Amino acid sequence: MIKWEHSVLTLPFGLTGAVLAARGIPNLHTLGWIVVALVAARSAAMAFNRLVDAEIDAENPRTKIRALPAGKLSKQFVLGFVLVTSAILIFAAWELNPLSLYLSPLALAIVFLYSFTKRFTRWAHVLLGVAMGIAPAAAWIAVRGSLDPRILLLTAAVVFWGAGFDILYSCQDYEFDRGNDVYSVPKAFGIRKALWIARGFHVITVMLLAWMVLAFGLGKIAMVGVGLVALLLIYEHSLVKHDDLSRVNAAFFTMNGFISMGFLFFVAADVMLGK
Repeated sequence: MIKWEHSVLTLPFGLTGAVLAARGIPNLHTLGWIVVALVAARSAAMAFNRLVDAEIDAENPRTKIRALPAGKLSKQFVLGFVLVTSAILIFAAWELNPLSLYLSPLALAIVFLYSFTKRFTRWAHVLLGVAMGIAPAAAWIAVRGSLDPRILLLTAAVVFWGAGFDILYSCQDYEFDRGNDVYSVPKAFGIRKALWIARGFHVITVMLLAWMVLAFGLGKIAMVGVGLVALLLIYEHSLVKHDDLSRVNAAFFTMNGFISMGFLFFVAADVMLGK
């Protein structure tokens, strides 16, 4: 029901927030519970999304093979999975610090909200970006027990990054969305314009990452990481054409995994070598 690749997309950016907060690698207790919290939150969000979208997925030729519409899992099991992973998130937050614990229900509310947005707004992609973007800020709070406004630059970058690649991904469902009560940027503007909107979002992503590097006083290594993200995004967009969506999955999973992991590596290297 849930692919590990989904966690790989967001987890490295969350860990980037943790590295920045600790100005290095957090202690093992903190690092371990951050990983548990991020994976639990992502798992709860994905399972909840599958539960809410079960009827839509059953009608869509691309998604009808998913576990729930295909009858491989029951709704009762998936609901139980959501409850268990949500409880794991809250417990992990309790292990971290009081502010993390107090904010954990809000984090769950944000990641669950996305599942309903495609029913009333074409900008559901941005809400998905927000659900992903809270990861680095949450990791910062997990380390420091407080929030530094500078980490919100990374949050904003992840928002536009996630929204951009979700627009690319949703182009696959253009025809289905047009014939059903499902909102999306491709349905509203067409695939060609949707691709340009995604490109614009990713330009903003790169600008925000560069701003974040400067705000934290990081050096050339981190800025090389920003350059790497820019190059990978350019390549990602080269894989998707308005008249050829056959390589969307490669762009979605493979390239975005490299982007998040690569940026974490260069930021961590910059912080560690700059000590």
